[in-house]
Formats: sequence, C-alpha cells, structure tokens
Amino acid sequence: MRRRLILSLVAIVVIAYGSLLATLITDTRPALGLDLQGGISVTQRAKPGTVFSDASMDLAVEKLRERVDALGVAEPEILRQGDTIVVNLPGVKNQRQAEELVQITGQVYLRPVLGCQELPALDETSTTTSAVTTTSAVTTTTVAGGPARPNGVDNSTTTTTTTAGGSTTSTTPATTVPVPLDEHGLPIQQSDPTINQFLPLKGAARVYCEVGPAQGTGEVFSDSATARVLDTGWGVTVDLRDGSNGLDIWNSIASQCFNRTESCPTGQLGIELDGSIQSAPTMNTGNFSNGVQISGDFTESEARNLARVLNSGAIPVQLQLESVENVSPTLGKDSLRAAWISGLVGVGLVLMFMMLYYRLLGLIAAIGVTISGSLLWSVISLLSKTQGLALSLSGIAGIIVSVGVTVDSYVVFFERLKDEVRSGKTMRNSAVRGFAAAWRTIVIADLVSLIGAFVLWYLTVGAVRGFAFFLGLSTLCDLFVAYFFTRPTVLLLARTRWMERRKVMGISTATSAGVA
Repeated sequence: MRRRLILSLVAIVVIAYGSLLATLITDTRPALGLDLQGGISVTQRAKPGTVFSDASMDLAVEKLRERVDALGVAEPEILRQGDTIVVNLPGVKNQRQAEELVQITGQVYLRPVLGCQELPALDETSTTTSAVTTTSAVTTTTVAGGPARPNGVDNSTTTTTTTAGGSTTSTTPATTVPVPLDEHGLPIQQSDPTINQFLPLKGAARVYCEVGPAQGTGEVFSDSATARVLDTGWGVTVDLRDGSNGLDIWNSIASQCFNRTESCPTGQLGIELDGSIQSAPTMNTGNFSNGVQISGDFTESEARNLARVLNSGAIPVQLQLESVENVSPTLGKDSLRAAWISGLVGVGLVLMFMMLYYRLLGLIAAIGVTISGSLLWSVISLLSKTQGLALSLSGIAGIIVSVGVTVDSYVVFFERLKDEVRSGKTMRNSAVRGFAAAWRTIVIADLVSLIGAFVLWYLTVGAVRGFAFFLGLSTLCDLFVAYFFTRPTVLLLARTRWMERRKVMGISTATSAGVA
C-alpha cells in the first residue's frame, strides 16, 4: 500500500512539473485568441429572404476555413449559428484583406474545360507566363450523366466513351495556350464566371485548368446528391430539376461537351465552387432524361465531399457582410494583463486562507493547485500546437472559476478528515475513511460542473463556449490531481507521528471523545 502511494505521488509530480519544463524549454505556449492578441472579427449573414440549406451553410464554413488556413492565419476561429457565420482572425490587421478573405459566393458553376496542365515547381518558374497544354485531367467517365475524377495529367486528350456496344478510346493531339502567372508562379485568378479563367483542380497539386464562361449553375441539380457504391466503385448520383431551369440547361452543356464543340473541346465539364474545380467529368452522352451518375476512382470521402458540393449548389447560400470589428492589440495586452493580475490575486487570497485555516493541509492544497496549473498549462499548450486551440479572455475566466471547484475538493476532504479525528479515530484510519467518504462527494460535485460545462459548450458559440471548454478541462484536472496527488500525500503523512499533532490541521485541542 505504501509503495503504491509513493509511486502515485512521484508519478504525478514528475508528469506535472516535467511537462511544464518541456513546454518552457521548447517555447511551447498557449495561442492567444482574438480578444487577447488583437485582430479582426468579421460577421456574415445569409441575405434576407434567400432560401438555403444546412449543407450550404456547412460548406460555406468549410470553404472559409480552407481560405483562412491557406493564408496562414494563426489560430483562426470560424463559428456558425443559424444563418450567421463569424470569422475571428487573430493577428490580422488589414481590414480590407479580411473582408476579401471571407467573401465566398457559395455558388456552384458549370464550366466547359478547355485544357489542364501541372505547372512546374516554383523554383523552376522564371517568367510571368507559362504554357498550358490542352489535356484531359480526367480519365474516368460520366455514365448516364456522371462526371469523373482526375487521375493525372498527360500531354494529350484521352476520352473514354461508353456506348451500348462497349467502350472506345481515342487520343487527340495537344495544343497549348499561354497562362498569365503572378509573382508566385501561379495563374492569376479573376474569379469571374463570365470569362475564361485558369482555376486550380482540387486534389491535384499545382494542376490548373482553363475553363470557359459558366453555362449553368448548381441549381440545375435537385437537393438529392448521394455518395454510394456504383459498379466501378464509389460515386455520386443526383437528380436533375425538370424544365428550363434544370434538365434543359444540363442537356445543352452535355451536348456541347459530348460532341466536343469549340466551346468544350476536351469533352469535360468543370464543376466550380469558390474559384476551384471540384470535379471535371468527361461527358459520356449528350442527352439525359432525369438523373446524373458520377463515376470514377473516388474514395468514400471524396464521393461524399462531391455530393455535399452538389447539394450546396442546388440551394446555394448568399452571404452578406454584417460587421467588421477591429480588436486592438494594445487592448488585448491590457486584457491579458488584467486577467493575469486578477487571477493571481484571487488564487493567492484563497490559498492564504487555506493555509491559515488548515495549516499544513493548506500547504498541501497550495502545492496541489500548482500541480493542477502545470498540467493545465501543458495540456492547453499542446492542444494549441496540435489542434489550434486558442486561449481567450473567457477561457481564462473559466480557469479562474475552476479554482473554486478545485479548492472546494480540498475543503470537502479536509473537513471530513477533521470530523473523523474529532470522533476519536486514529489519524491513519481517519485519512483512509475520510478520503473514501469525501471522494464520492468530490466526484458528484465535479460531474455536475462537467455536465454544466458540456451543456454550455454544446448549446453556445463564441466566448461562452470557450468559457465552458476551459472550465470542463480544469475540472477534469481537479479529479486527476485529487486522486493521484492529494490522496497519497495525506495518506502518507497520516502514517507519521508529526501528523498526529492536532494543530497541524488547525484543531486546537485533542480529545478522545470527539470534543475539539
């Protein structure tokens, strides 16, 4: 028993202080949120009167996240609540850049592909133009209306056409067109569906396709796209809307690509969302009667993502800018300083009271708080580095509030221990019985705190969610420290003669009949 207690105590001390030392040596620290670091917060809302789906809003959030990540913004926060999306960009100071960053259309465009090519690596690009070869970036086909997935890039156009009698494959010579490049060696994107553009092909690094003007939108589809296993593997099926707003538009585009007209020489149809070609199908027929089947070398994840894109395009969301708020870095530093001062003063006063009231036991509580703090700092630092967790002012408030939960656990244990001693039991028996009784109370109290934190986190967004997360994390640390540090420390001390002195626990006199 004694050996297990010592091992438990040594282990938690080494883990807590060792992890803290590791974060200090590696300069790993919690990332600061918008309210502490400063930056820009942009709020967007769906245009009044427009109809949109949850899939459209979720995809809009995903596209915003891709844009922000590509820009390299540290610890961005993108929150959605109903028809509103809030994008917090810590460290960003250029308001115009922030506004441009979050402007996404949510509209899916159908554009004929004129040619695709993989651009050379950046260090190989020394001019402002490059040649794009008119190639097929897709070697799979659209059966009964299904586009295919890019498998690679070649210097010729390869098309597979499925007919009732089988399949035929033909190869046509490649042609080249100039591609204007920016200073980074990437095609200049105009983001205009009315003109020819060079757009990146999703899932293919540095592959860009020249596409013609949009000849339709994703609204030709019904909101029914589904990823499923087809004869050739994972694919997507989706129904077309009837009439001039659906089937007629699709068949017009399909006919051009199937017949390889001048407007669609590759036979491929690009499905564009937010300036990126999501898929580039090769048309297998020029006439559709109802639905489209998209087959190719898809993985399950790719098929599901494409289905989301099509469903989003069927009912696109149109966002409008609601507000742009600048948070001063100076204000953030002042808030952080105020949070630290108030937190340290509050914790210091609480620990001072504990030591005056409980004497040695109060010192144990003080050491336990430093162990909890070390563990919490290390976990938050690790989550910031690996998961993008940002520490905000509300999060600091949650941590400070959790100190009350932690101290309450010590009070419950110490008071139970004193009650056992007053009843005339030995210190050793009192410590064992006292912790057994107190542990149930501690677990129940912490579970209530955890349930409250989870409900707040699940039902809210923004600052309240941050408060709930850090409160819950701190409460979990309290449970861990109470069992692996406080318990073995008190049980080991209770075996010593020195601990038999009642004044060590703040009891002024000792009796054998439970009278203090």
